[in-house]
Amino acid sequence: MMFLDERPPDTETATREGLPAVESRGPRVRVDFDAVTHPGKVRANNEDHFLIAKLAKSMRICQSSLPEDHPTRFSDEEGYLMIVADGMGGAAAGEMASALAVRTVENFVLDTLKWFLHVGNEQSALAAELRLGLERADREVMERAHSDGRLAGMGTTLTMAYSVCTDLYLVHAGDSRAYLFRDRHLEQVTRDHTYVQMLVDQGQLSPEAAKQHQRRNVVTNVIGGPNSGVYTEIHKARLADGDILLLCSDGLTEPVDDPTIAEVLTQNPEPKDACRLLLQLALDRGAPDNVTIVVARYAVG
Repeated sequence: MMFLDERPPDTETATREGLPAVESRGPRVRVDFDAVTHPGKVRANNEDHFLIAKLAKSMRICQSSLPEDHPTRFSDEEGYLMIVADGMGGAAAGEMASALAVRTVENFVLDTLKWFLHVGNEQSALAAELRLGLERADREVMERAHSDGRLAGMGTTLTMAYSVCTDLYLVHAGDSRAYLFRDRHLEQVTRDHTYVQMLVDQGQLSPEAAKQHQRRNVVTNVIGGPNSGVYTEIHKARLADGDILLLCSDGLTEPVDDPTIAEVLTQNPEPKDACRLLLQLALDRGAPDNVTIVVARYAVG
C-alpha cells in the first residue's frame, strides 16, 4: 500500500466548471461510521471536537417544459467528510479553537470546495483546495485570538478524511492521527508533528524512547497557536473493500498502543462497537487527556 504526499504546483490549477452532470464513476462505496468523544479521567472539560458529514450532488428543477415526477434529483455519487480536532490553550481557549477550526472547514467544504473533482488531473486541484481549507481555519483561529487577549496562543490539531468513491484524502496538522486498517494490518498514515518525532526523524531519539520522553506532547505544527501559518500534510490512498479508517486524538493513542488498537478492530469491525471498546480501554488505562475516536468502514463494490 502506497501513500502519496499530494503537493500542489506553485501555479494555479484550472478547474472545469459549467459541464453537464455525468453518472457516478467508479465502484459504489458504502460507508458505515460512528464516533465518540469523552473528557477523560483527568481534565475537567473536553477540548476535542469531531465532525462526520455526507456530501451529495442534487439538482432542483425550477421550471421545465417536460413533465417532472421528481423536481429534485440526486446523484448516486457521494462524498464523506470526517474531522477530529484537539484544542489547546488556557481556560476555554482550546475548546474554542477546535470548534472554530471544525466549523471553518465545514463551511469551506460546503461553500467553496469542488468536492466532486476527483478524477485524473482534477485530483491535484482538489488537494490544493483541501489545503486551502486548513489554511483558512488557521487564519480564523489566529484572528479570533488576536481579537481577545484571553485567547492568545490558542490552537488546535486537525486531522481530516475526505473521500469520494474509492479516493481517500487525509489532510493533517498536529498530533492527532489517521490510521488505515487493512487485512489485519494497522498503518499510521499521518505523521506526528511533535518535538520528539522531530528528534526521531533526526536520529537523535529511538521510537521506543520517544514514547516515554517528557516532552512527547509538545506539538510543533497546529492551526492557530503562537505563530500564524500551518504546514498541511496531505496523503492520498485508494480504498479497498473492508478497509477501516480510524481518526483519533492523542487521548486514545497515549494510553492504548497500536497492537491493541489493531486487535480491537480485528475483533470488532463494526464502527459503533470499535468506538465504544477503544474508548473504554482508554478510560480503563487512566485517560489522562480528552479522547475522541472516529471509525469508518468501507464496503466497495
